[in-house]
Amino acid sequence: MTKSELIQRIAEMNPHLYHRDVERIVTTIFDEISEALSRGDRVELRGFGAFSVKQRDARIGRNPRTGEAVSVSRKQVPFFKTGKQLRERLNEG
Repeated sequence: MTKSELIQRIAEMNPHLYHRDVERIVTTIFDEISEALSRGDRVELRGFGAFSVKQRDARIGRNPRTGEAVSVSRKQVPFFKTGKQLRERLNEG
């Protein structure tokens, strides 16, 4: 599902809201999650999951085309861990 499909589905489920308002709400939620992660905060949505930031250390990688050793710098990457309710829902019958 893409962001626009999510907005469309929420708008269909809530006909009393304008499409532009639903779009603004979804965009604001994603922006707030992104801002929190960029500050290094953890974002937990109970029953759904938790977003956090993990550190990847610097390492020596390989260029797959040439096989040449390449230095890969340390970086931060987003990480998502599913919540218990979501895991249970996905694994139902």
